[in-house]
Amino acid sequence: MSQPRLTVDLLCREARAFGERESEHSEPSLFGVTDGKAVGTYLEHKFQANLHDGYDYQEGSSAKGIDFPELGVDLKVTSHRQPQSSCPYKAARQKLYGLGYSLLVFVYDKTDDENTRTARLDILHTVFVTAERTADFQTTTGVRRIVENSGNVDDLLAFFAERRLPVDEIEANRLAEEVLVHPPDVGYLTISNALQWRLQYRRAIDKAGAVDGIVRVR
Repeated sequence: MSQPRLTVDLLCREARAFGERESEHSEPSLFGVTDGKAVGTYLEHKFQANLHDGYDYQEGSSAKGIDFPELGVDLKVTSHRQPQSSCPYKAARQKLYGLGYSLLVFVYDKTDDENTRTARLDILHTVFVTAERTADFQTTTGVRRIVENSGNVDDLLAFFAERRLPVDEIEANRLAEEVLVHPPDVGYLTISNALQWRLQYRRAIDKAGAVDGIVRVR
């Protein structure tokens, strides 16, 4: 019998159920592990294996860039102590118009049990951020404020310079003209400039369920 195709709704439903199960699971292989990347890899692989048991879908690879290319969704796992991760830098406009795909974010708290020598990952939050909400909060609110105050290209270029948007002069002018015609939606990530974008999720976690496009899955 063929498996059903995975959809975004099903993905979120399975993420909620997975978070509930994983929060009750004691894992010996993670006892004493402090490397966040190792914990993230464990959770990502386990979640993918769980999905493959029930659904037909194409799993992403590093070449494709995101974990669920057919759905336009990337999976992120982060500790609640510092809810952040990195993603590939493609263009400065991602800070204004979003990453180009949605995010499913597991936020965990890890505890070790010395008696059983096992670790537990309590999934505190599972949040789905739609693609149009994956831009930088301060950048998007700043340019929207300029546009609402009858700002022009020069005002936007000055703002880009203040924010140290990583663009050359030609691209900055192109972006400024685009913003005047199509002001971006407000994003709810904090995106730090680096060779890779550094994404911070605290605001998205706080706003989940209260803002369109930020879904509190669990």
